[in-house]
Amino acid sequence: PSPLSERELVLTRIIDVPRERVFKAWTSRLPEWWGPHGMTTPVCEMDLRPGGVFRTVMRAPDGTEYPTKGVFLEVAEPARIVFTDAFGPGWEPSPDAFFTAITTFEELPGGRTKYTARALHWTAANREKHEKMGFHQGWGESLDRLVACAMKA
Repeated sequence: PSPLSERELVLTRIIDVPRERVFKAWTSRLPEWWGPHGMTTPVCEMDLRPGGVFRTVMRAPDGTEYPTKGVFLEVAEPARIVFTDAFGPGWEPSPDAFFTAITTFEELPGGRTKYTARALHWTAANREKHEKMGFHQGWGESLDRLVACAMKA
């Protein structure tokens, strides 16, 4: 395997919704779908441009909060969104850099979308930690919620 594959987690799904609708749901309705089933997102701040802030707080049913903060590196409507926790607003380096997420929305025939979310970690240990935290189930459930959101758009 390549060195990157040791640091990467990937989730891919074919969605029966045009990519413009999936992209719009991702960017304009994130609090409705962000996080695994049962989670809410009471805090969502998104400035959809390179260097723009991306900050969320997911809240579990027991009240535990899971913050995400970082910046967007790329927003190419309706094809690609890249964000990282390696920087904060003003390109301030984060001492706790964990991963960069690359989400692509590939147009398929018949008004379908190939959705791919890649989590690129700084270290293999961080990738392993993210996997043990429930990456596949958590991001998969979040994607279920995004699909439902995009279908009713």
